[in-house]
Amino acid sequence: MNISTPTILELPTVGTYRMDPQRSNIAYSGRHMFGVGKVHATFALSSGELRVAEPFTASTVSVTVAAASFTSSSAKRDKDVRAAGLLDVLTYPDISFAADGLDNQGDRWQLSGTVTAHGTTVPIRVIVDRISAELDGVRVHARASHLDRYAFGINKGKGMVGRYLDLDLDVVAVPA
Repeated sequence: MNISTPTILELPTVGTYRMDPQRSNIAYSGRHMFGVGKVHATFALSSGELRVAEPFTASTVSVTVAAASFTSSSAKRDKDVRAAGLLDVLTYPDISFAADGLDNQGDRWQLSGTVTAHGTTVPIRVIVDRISAELDGVRVHARASHLDRYAFGINKGKGMVGRYLDLDLDVVAVPA
């Protein structure tokens, strides 16, 4: 049985919102072992800002993620992913996302922006499928699918580390 989450799009009040790292989650999923296995991990949100504009399509988003916060179910994998051959967190400590364009897709919104990781900036699209009011702000769920790590110059570990990855973002933001 396929149960889908209903789409909720409650547009927040115009203003600036600060993302709450303690209440936000960035989930990573990708393949490994020549596509046989699936890896689930998380990243920690360092900071972020949502500027809600009128019209809503003029809203902007900026997010910074600590690359060294990659955490999976394997300490060895975490160490390998953070090392120079992959994320190289000592040289590139931050992963950032910036978007300055929103398009209404009916039951969802599409953010057009860029991700900068490993010293390379790549355009991406993020699909926002849930926006809902929280007691003290707004909760946003979004997904970036099929990101190509090779586009960022991260091409070590071919076969052992999957080429494509997905990110699910569950972010809580409060008025700044």
